[in-house]
Amino acid sequence: MVRHVSRFIVGIAVLGLTAGGVFEAAQQAQGAGQGQGQGQGAGRGAGQGRGGGRGGGVQIQPGEECPPGMTMTRPQRCQAPEFPAPSILDYRPRNTLVSEEHLVPKAKYPFVDIHSHTGPNDNNIEQLIREMDAMNLRVLVNLSGGSDPAQVKQRVDYIRASKYPDRFRVFANVNWNNPDAPGWAEKAVADLEGAVKNGAIGLKIAKGLGLQNRKTDGSRLKVDDPLLKPVWDACARLGIPVIIHTAEPQEFFSPLDYKNERWLELALFEDRRNFMPGRPTFAELQTERDNMFAANPKTKYIGAHFAWYGNDLKKAGELLDRLPNVVLEVGAVLYDFGRQPRASREFFTKYQDRILMGKDSYAPNEFPYYFRVFETNDEYFDYYRDYHAFWKLYGMGLSDVVLRKLYYQNALRVVPGLPKTGWPQ
Repeated sequence: MVRHVSRFIVGIAVLGLTAGGVFEAAQQAQGAGQGQGQGQGAGRGAGQGRGGGRGGGVQIQPGEECPPGMTMTRPQRCQAPEFPAPSILDYRPRNTLVSEEHLVPKAKYPFVDIHSHTGPNDNNIEQLIREMDAMNLRVLVNLSGGSDPAQVKQRVDYIRASKYPDRFRVFANVNWNNPDAPGWAEKAVADLEGAVKNGAIGLKIAKGLGLQNRKTDGSRLKVDDPLLKPVWDACARLGIPVIIHTAEPQEFFSPLDYKNERWLELALFEDRRNFMPGRPTFAELQTERDNMFAANPKTKYIGAHFAWYGNDLKKAGELLDRLPNVVLEVGAVLYDFGRQPRASREFFTKYQDRILMGKDSYAPNEFPYYFRVFETNDEYFDYYRDYHAFWKLYGMGLSDVVLRKLYYQNALRVVPGLPKTGWPQ
């Protein structure tokens, strides 16, 4: 992986791609590469070791990194390529590894997608059912039900009146702005109660809580603010789970430099650059959320996106060990499991009762990547979005017992409002 990163860094530097003030570094890297290229004959004796290679280059001390535009060719020896390097967008090396391939277009067991933002309507319901049947998606849960009980009722009534009443479910939402305003808590709880009465089976919290939502004085609303406790208490009383998206991937809060593994995504999407001044840190948001979990032990929580601990399974395990009211779902973090398949398999096996299947973005052509990672032992295959992850995936080879729990059994236990019939016995 280090070699991959080095090549990408060189490519960015030579083309002078810009984002967040890195243009000057790219120019310097380009100059360094060109300067080394001009010295082809000067240092051939020093650089022409076993296996060939161009001369020139620079010597570095142990522990130092190569200068921009160069890569290590011998221990503590750095050199620039002879030719202009491709950019991070254009470097697409052919995979010469010959290995077994087991494509999995359909999940081995029917599953619940606990994290979606797609719901049925007259224009798409038949197509949705065809796509869902093709990949064994038994129940699609729309987390964007709305905060208005009437809107929730409209969505639920449509599902119940359709030919497929057991294939879709809806979660409600809450408007978190100005929770210190008079009457906010009473209205939020009343609306949530109305939404549940109208058929919502849970509450979804978007990332705005902690990042964008504000109090009346303009200050940031923290995830663990005591003002929100009436809502958590209501969820416990109503018996509905809370799926919460707090923060973003850890690197979204890191400087936008050539060491950031999410550089391309951050260069593409301005609203994901949470390293900007005035924004909370990753650690602050995670701490606030986990404190909120602990302060409300009677409320069931689902940590969306694996609570952004997919890259740190030790912390994920500590969270689950400490808080029995928390489970995790796997939406949009497949790239972390697929690059550490052995550790992930051990984690999913140890915590097999605490993990739910979810996808987030509804894209039928992307679900099979999840099935392949979870169900096979395949090696070194592509992820579906380069800007998420430029590295390869490996299969975890989960057992049938774990797969059943991941795909549907855990969801049926955690979310009482899901259909109880039609599942394998």
